[in-house]
Amino acid sequence: MSSAVFCADIGGSFIKFGVSRATGEVEECGKVPTPVASWDAFVAAMQNFITLYGADLPSSTPLAISTAGLVSPQTGELLATNIPAFTGRSLAKDLSTALNRPVTAANDADCFALAEAHAGNAQHQPIVVAIILGTGVGGGLVINGQLVRGHGGVTGEWGHGAITRTELNIEGKTYLVPRLKCACGQTGCLDKLGAARGMERLHQHFHQREASSLEIVTGWQAGDSTCGLTVRAWLQLVAEPLALLVNILGPSKIVAGGGLASATELIAALDLALRERVLHRYAAPLLIPGKFLTEGGLVGASVMGRIEG
Repeated sequence: MSSAVFCADIGGSFIKFGVSRATGEVEECGKVPTPVASWDAFVAAMQNFITLYGADLPSSTPLAISTAGLVSPQTGELLATNIPAFTGRSLAKDLSTALNRPVTAANDADCFALAEAHAGNAQHQPIVVAIILGTGVGGGLVINGQLVRGHGGVTGEWGHGAITRTELNIEGKTYLVPRLKCACGQTGCLDKLGAARGMERLHQHFHQREASSLEIVTGWQAGDSTCGLTVRAWLQLVAEPLALLVNILGPSKIVAGGGLASATELIAALDLALRERVLHRYAAPLLIPGKFLTEGGLVGASVMGRIEG
């Protein structure tokens, strides 16, 4: 197990880099635009970070990467449509060869799950599910402290394949729900209605008016009836597939990340809606906001680097 770990959080816009000298602690050193079209430029950026911030560390110090997209544990190949430079590459293996040091990589939701299970709000829990409610709907799974890596890197992706209802009953009135084409190729996935943009789509559908997810949640908290209808519909649509996930996996705690997780009242309301729908009765909150809402990728990568590096 390494004493220090280089960490990188790679998104479609920026690379954030940090150095971790203790579990759960990461010193964020800087960020640069992601060179999405050039593998050589990406390697050079990583080498530059290591040279700038790792002069006092051994050459064997591992690099752990949290990245957008799916990382296959079978082939190491990364599927990240917004970073074409990675297409067809085994990210960890190829980067390890280029940098001459151990490299490991995982999806950003998986890293968030590791961060929360080891150093966040779900420490010492045997089964931890992390859910992302942000630009999309995603998730990760940690059992007994170990990240579960499914076939092709797919684990906890409850936003896809979970087909939403076409109508809801709210206070005795029936509301039709749109069934939308998803980027994954299916129609009706939760990802299209359960994410922040999905809440906005629901609001537009019900009220023919545009509003940001922040405006909708704020209006709901203030007692606005139109925002209240949107949020009640959103809670039903999200709670049902999440309850199925709970009944299948039996988590002891679910931590929420992504932009909507910062709305603590919304997560508390979703927790209540969730606990009404699961087989086992949880006396205490099951779903809670994560501790690492902004730095979960880097912190989770630091944990992964110590386990696998």
